[in-house]
Amino acid sequence: MKIKTLIPSLLSLALVFPATVAAQTSVSRSVSVERTVTFRPSLFLQPQVGAGLTVGEVSARHLVSPAAALNLGYRFTPSFGLRAGLSGWQARGGWVAPLRYYKFDYLQGNVDAMLSFTSLLCGWNPDRVVDLYGFAGIGLACGFHNRGAADLYAEGFRFEKLWTGKRLFPAGRVGLGLDLNVSNSVAINLEVNANILPDRFNSRRGSAADWQYNALVGVKYTFGGRARITETRTEEVVETVASTPAPAPAPQPAPAPAPVVAATPDPMTQDIFFRINSSVISQAEQPKVDALVNYLKENPGTTVTVTGYADKATGYPAYNMKLSTARAQRVADALKAAGIQDSRIIVDAKGDTIQPFDTPQRNRVAIAITR
Repeated sequence: MKIKTLIPSLLSLALVFPATVAAQTSVSRSVSVERTVTFRPSLFLQPQVGAGLTVGEVSARHLVSPAAALNLGYRFTPSFGLRAGLSGWQARGGWVAPLRYYKFDYLQGNVDAMLSFTSLLCGWNPDRVVDLYGFAGIGLACGFHNRGAADLYAEGFRFEKLWTGKRLFPAGRVGLGLDLNVSNSVAINLEVNANILPDRFNSRRGSAADWQYNALVGVKYTFGGRARITETRTEEVVETVASTPAPAPAPQPAPAPAPVVAATPDPMTQDIFFRINSSVISQAEQPKVDALVNYLKENPGTTVTVTGYADKATGYPAYNMKLSTARAQRVADALKAAGIQDSRIIVDAKGDTIQPFDTPQRNRVAIAITR
C-alpha cells in the first residue's frame, strides 16, 4: 500500500475510534423489609406453686400451708380471656384453748374470666414487659383426709361442723395477677387470689363463710406466641446508564445550514414506588426523580402530571386517599426543589379507588407522566 493512501486511512481511524467508546451501565439493588406485628389469639398453660392461708381463730403464721395450681386458658382478645384450672393441696385449722392444730387436703376446680387492665387502659403492645390482669370465677372444692380434726373430736374437742371422708364445697373467687414477659411465648407469672367457701370448710363454726387465700408464682407458656409477626421482602433494581464522553472530532468544514424543524420530545413516564404507610422517597427511587428533573429542564415547554395511589389491601379509603395525596405531593415538592416551576406541575390522587398494578406492593406508587 502506498504512503499517500495509508495516511488518510489512519486519520479516519483516529477520528472514528473515540466515538466507539461504549456506554457503561451500573445496576443497584436494594431490599426493603416490611415487618407487621398483630395480636394472636392463643392457648396458654400456667403451672404455679406457692402458699395458702385458711383464715381461722389462731395466728395466721401457724395456718400457712403449701399450695399449687395448674391452669389452661385461651386469650381471645388483647384484654379478655378464659381459663379452667385445678388448685389446692393442703389447708390448716387450729384450736385456741388448748392450742392445737390440724390439717386436711383439698382440690378445687375453677373456671375464671380474665381481664387485662394494661391492655384495656393502655392498648395492646407486643413489646410490653409487664401485663397486670384481674380475674373472677366460680369453682367446686373437694375436701378429704380430715383425720386431724376427727382425732381432736375423739379427744373431746367440739367441732360443730366436722366432716369426714370426702366433702364438696362450692367456691367463688377473685384475684390479681402479673405477667413479666421474657419472650413472645414465655412469661414469669405472679398471682394472689381469695376464695370464699361455706363455713363448714374448716370444720369450725364461724362467720357466714370461710376464706382461703393463695400467693403463687409460676410460668405462663403461650402456644405459638402472643404476637403474629409477618415480614414482606421487596427487592428493587435500578439501572443507571452513564456514557463516557467522546473526544471532540477534528474540525470539519461547516455544512450548509439545514432548515430548523421544531421537534416534539417523546413523553416520559416514571413510576416512583413507596414503602407501606409511607410517603418518603427512598434512596433507590431518587434516580427516577432526577431523570424526571433532567427531562423537564431539557424540554422547557413540557408539563408533568403526578398522580398518587395507595394499595387497597392496607388501611381504609379515607386514610388511603390522604396517603396517596401525600405521595404525589412529595414528588411534586422534589421537582420544585430541583428548580421546576410550580406552573408546570399538576398534582392528582386516586387513593385506593384505582389500582394501576396487580400487586399491593406496586400500588404504593406515584406515577409521573410528562406532556
